[in-house]
Amino acid sequence: MPKKKRPVQPSGGPNQDKPATLKDLLNPEILNKLKEQSEQLKTDEAKRKEEERKQAEHARKAEEKRLEQDFSHLLENSKMDWRKFK
Repeated sequence: MPKKKRPVQPSGGPNQDKPATLKDLLNPEILNKLKEQSEQLKTDEAKRKEEERKQAEHARKAEEKRLEQDFSHLLENSKMDWRKFK
């Protein structure tokens, strides 16, 4: 016994009613302002992170330079084996 074919229902077409989203309800000018503000915040955050990285690098270099001048630190971290030079 062959099966009966069912009529095809339109599924999710663009003409179907969808609930309105906030993006649809907002004025395009306001939406553009929000996008610009978002981009500005992202660039500010990137600049802040870069500045923090530079400061940390500068502090690390200053500490390394200070330790290079400290004789006790150099002596403790020396890897020279003096028996090789007898």
